Amino acid sequence: MAEFAFRIHATDGDARAGEIRMARGSVRTPAFMPVGTAATVKGMKPGDVRAAGADIILGNTYHLMLRPGAERMARLGGLHRFMNWPLPILTDSGGYQVMSLGALVKMKEEGVSFQSHIDGTRHFVSPERSIEIQRLLGSDIVMAFDECTPYPATRERAESSMRLSMRWARRSREKFLKSDQGALFGIQQGSMFESLRQESAEKLQEIGFEGYAIGGLAVGEGQQAMFEVLDFAPAMLPADRPRYLMGVGKPSDIIGAVLRGVDMFDCVLPTRSGRTAQAFTLDGTLNLRNARHAEDPEPLDADCSCPVCASYSRAYLHHLFKAGEMLGAMLLTEHNLWHYQILMKELRDSIAAGTVAGFAKYRLGRMAAPPG
Repeated sequence: MAEFAFRIHATDGDARAGEIRMARGSVRTPAFMPVGTAATVKGMKPGDVRAAGADIILGNTYHLMLRPGAERMARLGGLHRFMNWPLPILTDSGGYQVMSLGALVKMKEEGVSFQSHIDGTRHFVSPERSIEIQRLLGSDIVMAFDECTPYPATRERAESSMRLSMRWARRSREKFLKSDQGALFGIQQGSMFESLRQESAEKLQEIGFEGYAIGGLAVGEGQQAMFEVLDFAPAMLPADRPRYLMGVGKPSDIIGAVLRGVDMFDCVLPTRSGRTAQAFTLDGTLNLRNARHAEDPEPLDADCSCPVCASYSRAYLHHLFKAGEMLGAMLLTEHNLWHYQILMKELRDSIAAGTVAGFAKYRLGRMAAPPG
């Protein structure tokens, strides 16, 4: 097994600050992973993603297997070389996108067949094929193949889905053990049901993984319901392994999850918002299309240290979006990624200082400002 180690440097309540060490570099936790769906963090050069503070990014197995293709990627030297990102990459298993984006989806014990949303071609993904694709991409952290349980789900449906995912998790591990590449994370399922989450956690630990993800959240249940699950789900997972909450989220989601013991996050929100004129600031969100910004000479956020806030006004960014200029989306994406990475650093620092509860109260209070 290639190098993979996780160390917790400090705790404050349930919150943890630590470090994941891998062959391609270290990841400071709590960590936010910008999403590089199609071998690019949209609107950003890799060096600028790194400059914002990211130690690791996420790649999407579903999108990359369809275009340009995993075997082609391997022939070209793997995802790191292809996109010029030398640091760690986590790849998801493709299961969520197969269910949400694929057409004519047919699921059975062996795996899932589906029709590509790009060109209509038919594909089949099993746990073994998902692991193979991620290995061809050269991923540093590989995710076990699972079914993302739909929400809402009855207990019977959630139980059936979870147990299928656990069988697939074992097959994912068996396939992965034939490789010396990176680390494999298992994914806890069980929807909103505590007993199912406990069963899932126990089955995953019987199999054994380098890290553990909490799946099946951020699927429409709302923040309060998500936090109710996070009040018990992280503690079911091993304390000496990283805990990854998949697909989350808003800054307030991240703060609440860190307070409940989560170490890793990913979400398209900062980049997607950047393309739709929404900026994250300490005082809430701003819509740069709003007319009130047309003659505003102030930066997006006077307390932000990013290059965008140092050099450009709200008026200029408003103009770029009104004029349909691509630079607007690029600059706002850069600012949003900096905002998220600054938040993660502040969370790490406050955990180390033993002040995370006060920091969270302060940040959440400022975020409560009405949207711009």
